[in-house]
Amino acid sequence: MNSTFGNLGVTLAVTASLAGFVTSAVGLMRRRPQLVRFGPVFARMVLVGAIVAAIAMERAIITRDFSLAYVAKVGSTKTPALYNFAAMWSALQGSILLWGLVLAGYTVAVVRRFRKRLGDPLVAWALTVMLGVCTFFFLLMAGPANPFLRLAVPASEGTGPNPLLQNHILVAFHPPILYLGYVGFTVPFAFAIAALITGRVGEGWLLETRRWTLFAWGLLTLGIVLGAWWSYEVVGWNGFWGWDAVENASFLPWLTATAFIHSVLVQERRGMLRVWNLSLLCATFSLTILGTFLTRSGVVESVHAFSGGSIGPWLLTFFGITVALALGLMAWRGDRLRSPGAFDSPLSREGAFLINNLLFALFAFVVLLGTVFPLIIEATQNKRVAVGRPFFDAMTMPIGLALLTMMAIAPVLPWRKASTELLRDRLFWPAWCGVGALALSVVLGGSGVAALVAFTLGGFAAGAAGRQLVLATRRQGLRGLVGRANGGMVVHIGVILVAVGLAASQSYARTSDVSLKPGESTVFGGHTIVYVGKDVVETKQSRAERARVTIDGVEYAPAQVLFNSNGQIVPRPSVRTRPWGDVYLSLAKPVAADGTANLQIVLNPLIMWLWIGGLVMGFGTVLAMFPGRKRRLATDAASAPIPEPRPHAEPDPVLA
Repeated sequence: MNSTFGNLGVTLAVTASLAGFVTSAVGLMRRRPQLVRFGPVFARMVLVGAIVAAIAMERAIITRDFSLAYVAKVGSTKTPALYNFAAMWSALQGSILLWGLVLAGYTVAVVRRFRKRLGDPLVAWALTVMLGVCTFFFLLMAGPANPFLRLAVPASEGTGPNPLLQNHILVAFHPPILYLGYVGFTVPFAFAIAALITGRVGEGWLLETRRWTLFAWGLLTLGIVLGAWWSYEVVGWNGFWGWDAVENASFLPWLTATAFIHSVLVQERRGMLRVWNLSLLCATFSLTILGTFLTRSGVVESVHAFSGGSIGPWLLTFFGITVALALGLMAWRGDRLRSPGAFDSPLSREGAFLINNLLFALFAFVVLLGTVFPLIIEATQNKRVAVGRPFFDAMTMPIGLALLTMMAIAPVLPWRKASTELLRDRLFWPAWCGVGALALSVVLGGSGVAALVAFTLGGFAAGAAGRQLVLATRRQGLRGLVGRANGGMVVHIGVILVAVGLAASQSYARTSDVSLKPGESTVFGGHTIVYVGKDVVETKQSRAERARVTIDGVEYAPAQVLFNSNGQIVPRPSVRTRPWGDVYLSLAKPVAADGTANLQIVLNPLIMWLWIGGLVMGFGTVLAMFPGRKRRLATDAASAPIPEPRPHAEPDPVLA
């Protein structure tokens, strides 16, 4: 029954998406509005099919229907309810199903948002592109990534999800939020392609997609931060980011999307960087497809990656088609993409944004190079090479510091041109904030050039953001925080908190490996550590051997956990978080027969501010999604249909 309903849902979704794509495309190309009107109907049918398939899969997992190969792989009677529910996206086929469900939801959301303008060719082409993307992903589910394949002989028990995916509550939130961000970039990509197809490449289409882009970017940001937090508290390696290929796969579209969010302001205000912005949006979507390939094709080994399947060539082909389509359309519309504006001075806000974008592009190139270089060498020379953390740290640290500098300077610059006197006046207090941050760091014992430079630039950038927020709240009260500019400053403060937490935890963390017998103690970093003894906690799911340790009278319980379903042992660290730093305790291996526990103790200063900074970034994104008082009139005007340009007309006027 589950298999029948699931396959029925997938069949409905793939049929509706393909029919909607073909019908809408033919109707638009032949100017037959009666065909175009079927697009929204097919989009709703796609969502219905996706929901039916997702419900069928969840029902199969919850009822332990081990006649399905996927349920036998990720389900188990011993898995707790929360992790059993999350098992749907814990392996390849289910993750593609979640992707399709989210994509179908976004497609219907576009239909709902533009329900009064579905006859507008720009909106109709955007919906057609989204239906085309839906077609690809549901074809995957109907073919090489079918989650509803049945076993010839039903299994009596499943193996359950990967133990690392049933060890922390964040597994129920991190992947869906990450997917909402990842898949959300399909919407601005679809409008960018629609703008190129219709020739309406002015600033109008940007207004249609600004909030969609911010929404996707904010969710991707939150998903990345939650993933780092999960890694820190689950994997047991005392880290949150290892430049893993799969981690990089989510970071790459975040970098290009961040660049777009900045440079789109230049196009809206000055009509410049049209090709650049279209390229960034197309690159962001293409990188989500490339990231999906890295995550789900089995070409990389990672604790995050799913086992290899047969969808790798499909994803790589779709990636190539996407890139070729975007480049071909931009070449076709080259004459319309000429910008009516020009840079008046490099010492201006648009000049700062251009430098900012070049830095983000360089950052993305470095990460992409380090990620795919080993794959290229293996494919061309049949040998394995590794590009590890030293490469990424050495190459990205200067770029990160340069970006912090631009975060301080760009917000105080006016458009077109700034005088040195104006720049000096506006940077006076931010500069003193940077000096104060440096002095405070030194007083608190900070050392090391890189860390102190990061703290100084963080204070400098925080001063610039704080200056703008203070001016806004003086003029308008707390309502002044609402809007793209000031919401962006709140996001900047979140980024600064992340940068400070990153610099402190990477520069000043201290580690000690000790072996203690019951009753023995040691002192490390001013903390008294006493090993009390071990105990065992057994559940249907696992058997946890815990070391009971007190640090300054507070009990910790790091463990080695044996999962019954597959016999795998994974570490479970014990962490106490404080605003000034974490005490991170892990059990390196099972307690010895004589009772000796091999413990790793790590003191991580200020790491809590990484997670707080991520939440502040999310809050700032929400503020930026709502129009400020000065932009409400422009927003209302933008809701009207955008006229198509006349043949040989000048490019769309720049919106103020």
